[in-house]
Amino acid sequence: MHNDTKDSVGLVRTQTIQLKEKISLDCGTTFGPITVAYETYGRMNEAKSNVILVLHALSGSAHAAGYWTPEDKKPGWWDMMIGPGKALDTNLYCVICSNVLGGCYGTTGPSSINPNTQQPYAMSFPVISISDMVTVQKQLMDQLEIPGLLAIIGGSMGGMQVLEWAVNYPGYVKGAIPIASTARLSAQSIAFNEVGRRAIMADPKWNNGNYDPKDPPARGLEIARMVGHITYLSDESMQKKFGRRLKDTLQYSYDFDPEFEVESYLRYQGKSFVKRFDANAYLYITKAMDYFDIAMRTNGSLEELFKNVTSSFLVMAFSSDWLFPSYQSKAIAKALRTVNKEVTYVEIKSSLGHDAFLLEHQTITHVIKYYLKHLSDGNKK
Repeated sequence: MHNDTKDSVGLVRTQTIQLKEKISLDCGTTFGPITVAYETYGRMNEAKSNVILVLHALSGSAHAAGYWTPEDKKPGWWDMMIGPGKALDTNLYCVICSNVLGGCYGTTGPSSINPNTQQPYAMSFPVISISDMVTVQKQLMDQLEIPGLLAIIGGSMGGMQVLEWAVNYPGYVKGAIPIASTARLSAQSIAFNEVGRRAIMADPKWNNGNYDPKDPPARGLEIARMVGHITYLSDESMQKKFGRRLKDTLQYSYDFDPEFEVESYLRYQGKSFVKRFDANAYLYITKAMDYFDIAMRTNGSLEELFKNVTSSFLVMAFSSDWLFPSYQSKAIAKALRTVNKEVTYVEIKSSLGHDAFLLEHQTITHVIKYYLKHLSDGNKK
């Protein structure tokens, strides 16, 4: 049983809601019905002006904080950031996190049942974009009757959603906080995503997406996760954590069983991922990331794109992140400054690579608390 502490949001539950309307997707299809899974932490004030929307990364879920049951060993994925006195202080703010369209944690995705066939959508699920995910989130906010957001915050793919929100719904969001993110996915990131997808699709059990959920293409998904996980770390963090250490022996085994600690670690990450994630969802979400190039609608000009943005921005990056290097975050901040938008850029020195947005919570907390206080004080004026 976990030890509940004073700074935990405690026991929480995931709620679901069916959107009232179908949505028009970027691929040209109108899609619905859509169910959205979400969780809330803290209380909304009377004016509903203290709401913060948390946007998750590739493999995240609506379960961002707290515990589902007293027996849970692990809390939500961003628990160190959400709760009384934390960065997203639930004594002050109402925090909402929803699972993205295409996910596998309660929001409609390829593993959901198609009401027309009573079978999982599988590969008949439409190809989606980051913008489509945000359209769904906006409908959720509308159905919850939230007139505007104090802030939106997300790391990695969550940061992409932050940008879509600020651009697509100017005036609705007061503060935008993209962390360890980018305005367009790079060729290198697309390449890693493609290797992951090929690994899944090459697994005989994938069966063109029509696999038994109890017998999924586990080997393919394991490899996809292993490849992806390497990109979340840094050379320095891997050297510190594993070096060339052998796991259970003092000498080489001269066979192909895992013997280095780093090999065992990656295999563990792969196997544990298969237990909690859907292979088809991985295909769809990584493809949505590949298509992400937010300035494409203004012929590549971020400055032109940001002209109508009304949010203030806190853009955060990490020095050792080579998946979304800091120059990509700097480009966002520079474009915002060029068109005279309010923006703060913070680069945190860290050896933890891309995963720093999940791990460097003490430094991130300090920066975000200050920024949110500034936003809230502006609300009272």
